[in-house]
Amino acid sequence: MTKLGLRAMLRKAIVAVAFGAAWPAVADDLHAKLEYCTTCHGTAGQGYRAFYTMPRLAGQQPKYIENQLRAFIEKRRTNPIMQNVAHALSPSMISALGQHFHGLNPPPLGGAPHGSAALGRQIYNEGLPEANVPACAACHGAEAHGDGEIPRLAGQLNDYLTSKLTNWTKERGLDRGRPDVSAIMVPTTHNLSQAQVAAVAAYVSTLK
Repeated sequence: MTKLGLRAMLRKAIVAVAFGAAWPAVADDLHAKLEYCTTCHGTAGQGYRAFYTMPRLAGQQPKYIENQLRAFIEKRRTNPIMQNVAHALSPSMISALGQHFHGLNPPPLGGAPHGSAALGRQIYNEGLPEANVPACAACHGAEAHGDGEIPRLAGQLNDYLTSKLTNWTKERGLDRGRPDVSAIMVPTTHNLSQAQVAAVAAYVSTLK
């Protein structure tokens, strides 16, 4: 057996142990879902820049991915495409997808304007005390890798992140009866100017 074939068998076995099912069926189902995901998010989860920019999932915190997929299912977060996709996923598949993307680490796509990155670095590391904006690093970490439900920002496409921060309250925390971790970001998104949002997005897009 080749090394490639052995690795494939080991990967399927690990999935089977993790989810307590017949490993060929689970692995094949995961493979099918991943093929679907790569259509929009790239072959290595690196994201895709086009008219509608698709986010980078590679290296993302598994807990964050799981939480966001559930947010789509529960309509706490709006996105018609992802709401339909997430509804078709079982809890075990959501966990498997989170673990898969967490293990990927392609280079950032880049492409952000360089002129504002210095301001973005300052805001990320020091915040804006006069505007009641805390340092991003306080939650997302010095290297922007996130932790648990706090997402990784390192390498995220700058235009995607700019769009999400700009439209935060229109897309997140939409079920007021079930507030979630997205509420933490509401004051920050309100207190950042558009130029400051773009600067932070430009900076973190360069991180690995």
